[in-house]
Amino acid sequence: MEDVLTLITMIVLLLLAFHGFGKCSSDLYSRSDFPEGFVFGAGISAYQWEGAVDEDGRKPSVWDTFLHSRKMDNGDIACDGYHKYKEDVQLMAETGLHAFRFSISWSRLISNGRCSINPKGLQFYKNFIQELVKHGIEPHVTLHHYDHPQYLEVDYGGWTNRKIIKDFTAYADVCFREFGNHVKFWTTINEANIFTIGGYNDGNSPPGRCSFPGRNCTLGNSSTETYIVGHNLLLAHASVSRLYKQKYKDIQGGSVGFSLFAMNFTPSTNSKDDEIATKRANDFYLGWMLEPLIYGDYPDVMKRTIGSRLPVFSKEESEQVKGSSDFIGVIHYLTALVTNIDINPSLSGIPDFNSDMGESINILSMRSVVSPWAIEGILEYIKQSYGNPPVYILENGKTMNQDLELQQKDTPRIEYLDAYIGAVLKAVRNGSDTRGYFVWSFMDLYELLNGYKSSFGLYSVNFSDPHRKRSPKLSAHWYSGFLKGKPTFLGSQGITQLHSNFSSSR
Repeated sequence: MEDVLTLITMIVLLLLAFHGFGKCSSDLYSRSDFPEGFVFGAGISAYQWEGAVDEDGRKPSVWDTFLHSRKMDNGDIACDGYHKYKEDVQLMAETGLHAFRFSISWSRLISNGRCSINPKGLQFYKNFIQELVKHGIEPHVTLHHYDHPQYLEVDYGGWTNRKIIKDFTAYADVCFREFGNHVKFWTTINEANIFTIGGYNDGNSPPGRCSFPGRNCTLGNSSTETYIVGHNLLLAHASVSRLYKQKYKDIQGGSVGFSLFAMNFTPSTNSKDDEIATKRANDFYLGWMLEPLIYGDYPDVMKRTIGSRLPVFSKEESEQVKGSSDFIGVIHYLTALVTNIDINPSLSGIPDFNSDMGESINILSMRSVVSPWAIEGILEYIKQSYGNPPVYILENGKTMNQDLELQQKDTPRIEYLDAYIGAVLKAVRNGSDTRGYFVWSFMDLYELLNGYKSSFGLYSVNFSDPHRKRSPKLSAHWYSGFLKGKPTFLGSQGITQLHSNFSSSR
């Protein structure tokens, strides 16, 4: 398959060059234009890819409970990556990935979240990581991708309780000890801000806690738990980071980071009020977690607005959290227009994260809007506001309808990736310390809350097939060509020609 993929890519790109399709020469770029050591990869997460929901000692995570209790699509089988990981690593190698980002299922490795290790779960991750390394692919591991064990949720309320800091640190200790000889890049928490808002403010993602009537939330307090959980996530991250530096860093030489969902906020008008509201949106979405990590405390605007509902760092905690992240993981899909609102009442009648922000945010659809300037703007904002920390873009990609007839011909995804990778290069040339870019996702997955209706994958997965057959999409050929050093000759006409050549070669 590798030879066929390479041949198609070479023919297509040569034809595009010959016919003059593509961008202006000033916009052309290739893999070699990025700094030495800049890493390109793709990613998945455990719940969305592994399947094998109750095999070999795995116990439920909060995702299992949340989805089954609401009778929604679920990841019980998903891509069946648990059984097909060798096949998938072979595809990664053929594509030319330098790195692969994935998460470890806490409830597969340590079934109840604490105490005894599940030997079969441990062996699976050892096998998977060794398979990646054998093929020259660098593992980038996320410890918590929305999916803490249900046992801890029932036992003491999960992330609402500081007890989880000790259990999370012990879980991380197992991962560092068992996998750290091969894994040098660890992300503690995935999308900490959105995990917290969705799970504890809005109640529309696990564990589904909120104060809103009609949202099927049986527990929770959106006014306080959002901020308590955010605080506990930061303290847990700091605890894990401290453990790594004290026990493993000198031996293993790795780094520990923290990831956030980053929207690009733009004022909806040129009024001063909307400009101030945009700054406040950035402080609430990014500054909420980044200011403690970089400067040791929450943004002033949050402390003024939220008051006593916002937890306070002790002097010792502030010192532990500050500087605890070796890199910042940025996850970006969306841009939004911001309008100031003088009074923004909560739907539940009590203040919550959304009403505390005091503005209207109009999120532009990621299906229709391609705004590469947005990712460039986010990287510039982090550079200017937070001292230019090392950044890895851990997720970026385009969703499209799941359609077996159309999904192979995913030309809009190529246009998207081409534009966004080019924007990252501009940001790097402008001084951003961005060190890597991961496409979401390597293959079609169970998409959290959206099931199997849409997909981000470079490879399609036939979820109607018991064997979950994988097939390369047009974007897989394009990304493979880019990773192997081919220039990006692809303007809109060029992509049309790419589509035509791909179809005729099949």
